[in-house]
Parts: sequence; C-alpha cells; structure tokens
Amino acid sequence: MVSRSPLPENSAAQFDWPLAYDAEQLLGRMIEAFLRHNGFARDLAARMRDETGTDFYEWVDHLVLAPEHAAELRAAGLVEETAAAPAGVTVLHHPKAMMPRVLLRAGGSHDGVPTVLAVRPESLPDFLAHHDLASVIEGEFGARVRRARVAEENGTRLEAIERLGWRGLVTDGPAPGFAAAVVKARELWHTRKRHFADDADGVKHAFVVLDQVLALVPRDVACELFFAEERVYWEFRNRAGRVQKRRQDTLGLGWGNHDHHTFRCSRRLFPDLIEFLARLGLEKRERYYAGEEAGWGAQIMEAPAVGIVVFADVDLKPGEIDIDFAKQRLPELPALHTVGLWCALHGDSFLQAGMHHLEARFDFARLRDQLGAEGVVTMKPFSDFAFLKQAFTEGERWQVRPERIAVLLRHGLITPAQAQGFAKDGAIGSHLENLQRKGGFKGFNQKAVSAIIAATDPRTIQARHSA
Repeated sequence: MVSRSPLPENSAAQFDWPLAYDAEQLLGRMIEAFLRHNGFARDLAARMRDETGTDFYEWVDHLVLAPEHAAELRAAGLVEETAAAPAGVTVLHHPKAMMPRVLLRAGGSHDGVPTVLAVRPESLPDFLAHHDLASVIEGEFGARVRRARVAEENGTRLEAIERLGWRGLVTDGPAPGFAAAVVKARELWHTRKRHFADDADGVKHAFVVLDQVLALVPRDVACELFFAEERVYWEFRNRAGRVQKRRQDTLGLGWGNHDHHTFRCSRRLFPDLIEFLARLGLEKRERYYAGEEAGWGAQIMEAPAVGIVVFADVDLKPGEIDIDFAKQRLPELPALHTVGLWCALHGDSFLQAGMHHLEARFDFARLRDQLGAEGVVTMKPFSDFAFLKQAFTEGERWQVRPERIAVLLRHGLITPAQAQGFAKDGAIGSHLENLQRKGGFKGFNQKAVSAIIAATDPRTIQARHSA
C-alpha cells in the first residue's frame, strides 16, 4: 500500500495526493495528436524512448489549446494558475498532480490538435546544438524564460523552452547586470567548500555563501542554480548518473526530467539543512516516520515555482514522531541506523557526501534494460505499482576516510570486523533511481522506502559482500 499518511501536523488534505488518470489521459491524447502532425516531435519522442529510456510526455512543459477545451480540462481537475502570460492567454494546471500545463488562447488548437507544444530541456543552447538547429533564441542569457522554435509542420509548432526559477510564459530581457549576477551566483555554488574539520564550520560557510548568492539573484534563481550544482557534484561520484546523463545529453536534454533530490543528514545538522532549504524557497510537504523498527524519518520539501523536490532523510527513534524533527535539534543516539551510519561514514549530503541519490522520471522497464546494456545493474524494484515504480541502480562504492572509521570504532558504533571491512572495501555511497509515475501521482511509498533503506544499510551490504 502506498502511504499517504504522514505525521499529524502534515496530514492535511493538500498532501493526500490523488491519481489524476482522467487528466493524464486527456493531455496524453492531445500530445499524441500533436505528434501525429509534427514529424520532428514524433522522431524526437522515438529517440527519447530508444536512446534515453524516457517518455516524451515527461519533457512537455506546456501545450496550447483553444478555449473550447476549457470545460473538459476543468472537469479533469485542471484549474487556472496565476502566472505571467501574454494577453489573451489563460494558464491551466493541475494543483495536485505532476503533468504539463495548458495555455488556452483563441486559435490554440484545431480539431483537438494543439498548435504549439513546448518541451523543456535543461539548457536551450545545448538542445539546439545537439539537434543542429539554427533557431533564434528569444531571450538573452539571464532571462527567466527563453524559447526557440524547433519545427513547424502541418499547422503545428514544436518549441523548446528554458526556465530560470520561474513559471511565467513571457520572455523579457534580463535587467542590466543580471546575467553577470547569475554567472557569479553559479560560481559561488560551484566553488562552495564542503570539507571542514568541524561540520559546524561547513554549515556556517554554506549559509555565508547562501547570503552572498541571495544578494545577487532572487531566491528562486538561487534555488535553481544550487540544485544544478548539487547534481553535478553527485554525478562526479556516481557512474550510473554519468552514464545516463551522457545518454540524455546526446539529445541535449540534461536533467530536465529530475523528480526529486535525496539528502541524507545527521541528527545534529538536520535542522540546519531544513532551514537552508527553506531559505532557498522550499516549503514543507509530507513528514514521514517509518516506525520504531525502521529507525528513519523524512521531511519532504518542494519549491513549486522551480519544480524542485527534496526528500531529506534522518535517523529517528521511537517517540520522536510527536515532535517536529525538522525544527528541534535531536540528541545523538547510542546506536546508528542506516541514515546515521551513512553520514558517519561519508559525511552529510549537505556537505562532503553530496546527494545519496537523484531520482528522475523514466520509462521504467526500458531504462532498466538500456542501462543493463551499458553495464549498469538495477536492483530489485522497491515500488511496483501501476502508478509508481521505483528501483535503485546498484550503489556506487566509496572509500571511507580512516579517521571516520576510527571515530566510529572508538565510540562503539561499529565492530572491529566492520571497521576492517569498511577500510578494505569502502561502503556504498550513492545511486541513480529509476522512477516511473502514472496518473500524475506526486506521493511516495513509505513502506517501500523503508525496505530499500534497510536493504542499503552499509552493514547489511558489507555482510553480503563478505559472505
């Protein structure tokens, strides 16, 4: 059963995510109609499927329809969104599901075929270059939204759009000096120091950099740039991520299909991570507690304007279900659970370790088979529902610093045999997660997440490796 029951404080109806199959099927039919009339888009969809293991639907930013479709769209659950749009355009979105938006305007479709559909790669210049297109980019570097015409056929136009922390539809030039500010902000995130003798100093430094970035650019832009750099840092430490990124880059797509970013955090620093994310504009969503035996909890956060979701994991003990563990600084435990041990071995995701995994949306079975042909093995699925499929690639094994092993051994948190194994073989550090959503489902499978957390405990893996 998929859990939709977070902690009491977070159990409001806004986090009871529905299955919006009617809306998904309606938009899917309209997208298919567009593909039948636009050969470039049709070929692109086939290449996405065959070369990257992704579904064209997941790359659609928006489609344009005539106002005559408003009633059926609203009946399927779409509502009007307040967003900067050209005059005469109404923007519709589904407030509780993950799916493309619809722009309504006069002449926006003919016989149910959208006149315009926009895909959203991570970088517009990369997309155009990899498809050998000489299209003019509307919007200078630093503009919050930029677009380009890709292909016009049979009364339809395929566009590509690039966003910079903004959901608007109007292409305006950046203010004087803003492009330089974006470059500087990206540079600050890219060069952020992560390794400190005392993690508390690393946290202080991160907040100093955050203040510097926020003095340069708006919060949503700072958020977009921060997570782009976190993905880069994670890629350097995860071969599966590098393999899949290369595959997606062959089509100039980048990580535009990211679903969520998973950070593992020590109990001591968890409130700092949550405060940092909140200052980047992420809002609290569900808060999970997996139970006494599982030993973990998670705060899910989202920056709606940027499309960033974070799953922040932390060790929890019985009784802590009744407190807001995202605010209250938790005392150290006499024994470490999976998340705490991972942080003790590698460092917090916020600092030295980087993300535990990036989860992106794929055609689940197709990606598994395609990565297998590249020598990347996928673990057994830990969610296998019609509307939610999830599996990790086999973990990237990282070396563990001797001083970390020594501290764990000195405090009796690992055995001498475990210390010897970690010193010799390292410990699992990160994964790529293969995810497929249907029905626009935004939620997570709490019970299955508990199972995969237990299955990836460094001690469990070491015991299997030694057997």
